[in-house]
Amino acid sequence: MAVYSYAEQFTRILAQKYAAESKSDALFNSNPGVVFLNAQTIKLPRITVSGYKDHNRSAMGFNTGTVTNDWEPKKLAFDRDIEIAMDPMDIDETNLAVSVANIQNTFEEEQAIPERDAYAFSKLHTEYVTNYKQTAGTTALTAANILEQFDADMAAMDDAGVPEEGRILYCTPAVRKLLKEADGIQRQISVSGGSGSINRKVHSLDDVEIVSVPSARMKTAYDFTDGFTPASTAKQINYILIHPSCVVARQKYSYIKLFTPGTDSRTADKYVYQNRRYLDLFLLERKVDGCKMNVEA
Repeated sequence: MAVYSYAEQFTRILAQKYAAESKSDALFNSNPGVVFLNAQTIKLPRITVSGYKDHNRSAMGFNTGTVTNDWEPKKLAFDRDIEIAMDPMDIDETNLAVSVANIQNTFEEEQAIPERDAYAFSKLHTEYVTNYKQTAGTTALTAANILEQFDADMAAMDDAGVPEEGRILYCTPAVRKLLKEADGIQRQISVSGGSGSINRKVHSLDDVEIVSVPSARMKTAYDFTDGFTPASTAKQINYILIHPSCVVARQKYSYIKLFTPGTDSRTADKYVYQNRRYLDLFLLERKVDGCKMNVEA
């Protein structure tokens, strides 16, 4: 009897799947220099330096400046797992890897990937509104006012010195539709070759990448008791305008194993599939201006 470690075998495949299907993947690849302080804590650097002073040509040496370097510790808290026992008669023993791959693929598509997105966006809202006392916009969006709201958030970011390059607009399909219909927007329509097909997709706005996110993954709060479902108090997040540098998101641990019959005394002759993920997301205190959002009133 054997134990198969599919976390190792599927690492590359899963990375590609998350990059293609997860809407929040860019956030989990931001700030690669941030390291773990210990097994559960990420340390977020906070560096402060003093500014210039007038140079005195008659004096010796330079003016004295200061630099302080401390850390903002954040403890990971989203630790998830599942165990599924399967009867050996339900598994093709001659094609075990393929069978497990199918189970893994279905679980990732229907549970793991949507849940990670839902947690990331809801946690970002909690960090923004609750932890850092920022105010999310609640203006009801229409084709007539959506560009005005977008421009106001962009201007606030510009004024705060947030980098222009690399901003992302996460929005629901309904908001993306409003952008296509927005008053004052200019759009180029391309016709592909001789096929006559017309592409009307809006991929970016003022060099901001637009990422359409299913509305079920963009709620302000979720109940994670069994999978994920919107909490009774949840509101719809219409859009999040963000520069990924203001976020640290990490999936610290991934464990996927299959135990063949007889290797787990609890389940006798059954195959046992186990999957665990340990992750979290944090908004950086000194870069909170890199995030703006519009939420249901």
